[in-house]
Amino acid sequence: MSAYNIFIVEDDRWYGEILEYHFSLNPDYRVTRFENAKDVLNNLYLQPDLITLDFSLPDMPGDRLYQKIREVNSTVPVIVVSSQQNITVAVNLLKMGVSDYVVKDEAAKDLLWNSIIRIRETQTLKNEVIHLKEELRQKFSFEKTLIGQSDALKRIFGMMEKATKTNINVSITGETGTGKEVVAKAIHYNSDRRKGTFVPVNMAAIPKDLVESELFGYEKGAFTGALARKSGKFEDANGGTIFLDEIAELDLAVQSKLLRVLQEREVVRIGGNEKVKLDIRLITATHQNLAEAVKNGKFREDLYYRLMGLPIELPPLRNRNNDVLILAKFFVDEFARQNKMGSINISQEAKSKLLKYNYPGNVRELKAVIDLAAVMCDDNEIKADDITFNSIKREDEFLSEQKTLRAYTCDIIKFYLKKNNNDIAITAAMLDIGKSTIYKMMQDKELS
Repeated sequence: MSAYNIFIVEDDRWYGEILEYHFSLNPDYRVTRFENAKDVLNNLYLQPDLITLDFSLPDMPGDRLYQKIREVNSTVPVIVVSSQQNITVAVNLLKMGVSDYVVKDEAAKDLLWNSIIRIRETQTLKNEVIHLKEELRQKFSFEKTLIGQSDALKRIFGMMEKATKTNINVSITGETGTGKEVVAKAIHYNSDRRKGTFVPVNMAAIPKDLVESELFGYEKGAFTGALARKSGKFEDANGGTIFLDEIAELDLAVQSKLLRVLQEREVVRIGGNEKVKLDIRLITATHQNLAEAVKNGKFREDLYYRLMGLPIELPPLRNRNNDVLILAKFFVDEFARQNKMGSINISQEAKSKLLKYNYPGNVRELKAVIDLAAVMCDDNEIKADDITFNSIKREDEFLSEQKTLRAYTCDIIKFYLKKNNNDIAITAAMLDIGKSTIYKMMQDKELS
């Protein structure tokens, strides 16, 4: 750990030497003493961690020197040391931003010692918070939150970058499992609001009769069970970002109240009259078609346009080409690391099988498939037989796959062969095709 750099500014040489000796008893402190304002100003480039400042210097008043120091270094803590016991002077200096005011007397050395310890501990905590937030920002860098190199993903990165530069509302759409909340977090932690709170709210998970109180809060006695005032999610997100997931689930009655909150940029708790001003960034998400919901009268048109802001549509995994293999490698490495399994490879046959699948559950489904394959594999290599797809396909999902008619025919025949325990005669009869057709396709390895 580097030394804690303390500047002592004291024109009384004898008193300054006493302070220097006293502070130097701590081996972690590096103490430098100055006797006038000019010298300390000329050495501020050395980046002191703390300054003790005599209020009565020969070449400049203490309050003026403090202002000069602030012009060069706006964050360094300053403790004013003065023989004056005038409370007005002390109060004015504290209002200006000095960290402490100590009167020169017999107790001054100990008071300064304790003040420095307290200030240093506070600085350490602040630095840890800054470090943790920087780690969080790096964790949510675009390339770490959305894994892949496809053109579709690069377009999303471009939209996310635009979103971070302003406070415009963002609406994220995409199928379930495409990573809508991940994108919302990445936008927040890469924006100017990253020092504020990110408050996620899943609208589908809140009972309809509790949505209003959850979002806007309530006062004590507002309803049965309201035993104390409770802030809502919008208040909790003040200064940061609120993320309303599954926004299409919001009841029409609450939609009108949400619209008013967004228009007025203020919220009133249930049962209260106080208006709480809001400084928030709103991000919403849904897997549904909101425009269609507006047409069907299930979603307010005025709220729809208020929420729309910057629209980001996340592509399904089936449209991201080789991102499947990049994600698979990432997931298997992560699973192996967490479970101390050593390196796990994915065979070429397994990769081919992964690429042929449609992933109706998107990235979330791929992760589940890879985690299971990592458990099932032998010799630290995932083979094709280790990969199991358990998704429940709807008819529209089956038909949404971009395949040739021949490929669809193969899928149908394989499905019924499996269902009929590979009985070719029964399968041919069910599908009203010749047995020779199936034999020929098997010979050509189209049904493997």
